[in-house]
Amino acid sequence: MKVIDQFKNKKVLVLGLAKSGESAARLLDKLGAIVTVNDGKPFEENPAAQSLLEEGIKVVTGGHPLELLDEDFALMVKNPGIPYSNPMIEKALAKGIPVLTEVELAYLISEAPIIGITGSNGKTTTTTMIGDVLSAAGQHGLLSGNIGYPASQVAQTATAKDTLVMELSSFQLMGIQEFHPEIAVITNLMPSHLDYHGSFEEYVAAKWNIQNKMTAADFLILNFNQDLAKDLATKTEATVVPFSTKEKVDGAYLENGLLYFHGEEVMAADEIGVPGSHNVENALATIAVAKLRGVDNQTIKETLSAFGGVKHRLQFVDEIKSVKFYNDSKSTNILATQKALSGFDKSKVILIAGGLDRGNEFDELVPEITGLKKMVILGQSAERVRRAAEKAGVTYVDATDIADATRKAYELAVEGDVVLLSPANASWDMYANFEVRGDLFIDTVAELKG
Repeated sequence: MKVIDQFKNKKVLVLGLAKSGESAARLLDKLGAIVTVNDGKPFEENPAAQSLLEEGIKVVTGGHPLELLDEDFALMVKNPGIPYSNPMIEKALAKGIPVLTEVELAYLISEAPIIGITGSNGKTTTTTMIGDVLSAAGQHGLLSGNIGYPASQVAQTATAKDTLVMELSSFQLMGIQEFHPEIAVITNLMPSHLDYHGSFEEYVAAKWNIQNKMTAADFLILNFNQDLAKDLATKTEATVVPFSTKEKVDGAYLENGLLYFHGEEVMAADEIGVPGSHNVENALATIAVAKLRGVDNQTIKETLSAFGGVKHRLQFVDEIKSVKFYNDSKSTNILATQKALSGFDKSKVILIAGGLDRGNEFDELVPEITGLKKMVILGQSAERVRRAAEKAGVTYVDATDIADATRKAYELAVEGDVVLLSPANASWDMYANFEVRGDLFIDTVAELKG
């Protein structure tokens, strides 16, 4: 860890705990800051706050009192999930207090080079692929960020021989200033989190922050399947390395079923260990990073061939009487479900879909669900999903929850079929997050197997 003194004796407010806030509070305390933590959860229900208080860090819980900002704070570090419309953040900004997220702290202390991965879909899978390939090549890819390991925690023990492979959300990227990865990947850009950002343009702007400090010595890997990425490529100082499954580009590309980097064959697309056209894109982005880091083709091929996927991301769960179950609970938007379906013979797929109603219609999903064997529909958005199923000519049944949906899907299946949970909706109408939803699917499959 780099020893830095810019926070020493500075008063810092950490707004919101969870994993990243707790990690940031401890790091700032270690760096000599005078830390106050503010979290909305009551103290008696807040083990993280209790632990920090025992360590001598001031905690204010049970709400977000605006008068707290009357203290002379030099900096606020916010939980990425707290929107900038929060009154505490609005008041901090009005007072001229810088507002950062903990990935900025991670960058400031990291001795390891950083590879940053963002995008609307495929972030976690691509991050994991990159980490696996670099580690297989002896470059110690350490996963961190939005993937579940707080970046500021991982960065504390990372050395110059390691590589921080950091998954970054738009929420995290809104709170950076000096953050400077040597390689950045934007997997794709689709409308997402508009309730947080307000517009697609603002969402893209947040993602684009990843390259703000990059120079021509750095590499920005962009998905040239999208015209938007081609346009953005003209607006960066970084050296752009494109990837595409649709055309031959000056980077990583798919041609006649083979994956190439700068004209050199790396592996066949059907050798990738996980199905779907989206995973070909993820593999191409990974190949671009790996080749830029000097990894040989054999290591790339062996690692990506053995790659088994990521939990809740088109995860193979089990097989019961020749019926396969896949958990794609992370598919919280239409594009993700479209890509998930591309990896299967649709005539054998029973799709479980539906969830939080954000007012979206699902007309864009109609071409992909046309030809499905059946659908099982649930959640607040059920009526909208039903309309799409009817337009596609797909018969469906309704379910009350994930367990009910899984059982009904299995009842509809015969030997050789696939039961695919790929909801195309967020989970928050029924479940705390997509992980809970996916775990319930996995548990129900286990019950069915007996």
